[in-house]
Amino acid sequence: MQIAIDGPAGAGKSTIAKNLSKKLGWIYIDTGAMYRATALYCINNNIDLNNESKVENAIEKVNITLVYENSSQLIFLNNVNVSHEIRTQEISTATSLISKYKGVRNYLVKMQQMLASKNDVIMDGRDIGTVVLPNAVLKIYLTASNEVRAKRRFQEQLVEGIAQPFEDVLKELNSRDKQDSEREHSPLCKADDAIEMDTTHLDVNQIVEKIIALLNTRR
Repeated sequence: MQIAIDGPAGAGKSTIAKNLSKKLGWIYIDTGAMYRATALYCINNNIDLNNESKVENAIEKVNITLVYENSSQLIFLNNVNVSHEIRTQEISTATSLISKYKGVRNYLVKMQQMLASKNDVIMDGRDIGTVVLPNAVLKIYLTASNEVRAKRRFQEQLVEGIAQPFEDVLKELNSRDKQDSEREHSPLCKADDAIEMDTTHLDVNQIVEKIIALLNTRR
């Protein structure tokens, strides 16, 4: 079985998906981390991120492995643990750029679909319900106000040791929203059969319980 969770940055996708994974005992697949790892590879190898053909050629040398350890998902890029390296603002910006390339999306979507075909999974991203898992038993689309989403990202960065003015975080989030929703290939959008949940005033446990209740009606 598969649960697809989509939504913009800061809507709570990863937090909700991780908690669902623990509650249900299903595998959580962080698709955003896969795009981030690809962006990191390009940066480390001095590949011009604005050159679509060079990025798409480079992806053939990208090997991404997901390892689950102590209930956490670790991301390995060509056998190197990059779980922390991929969480910087530089990687966020680069990821938004390369994720619009058709070749990159096709390559990673196939990888994601292969993983989902072998296990009960919870997968989050921006095109999961529309492209990656169109037949998922349950599709959720998470939203929240721009200010709340930016605040969440701001607090995450503080924990990671990144000090950035809140106004800059909000500006970058709005820019990311625009890029994600307007890209030509697999743009961010709500699947027709997805259930929308506004997380602005709900805590994690409330949302998780709502999703589990919905899942129980689909089994």
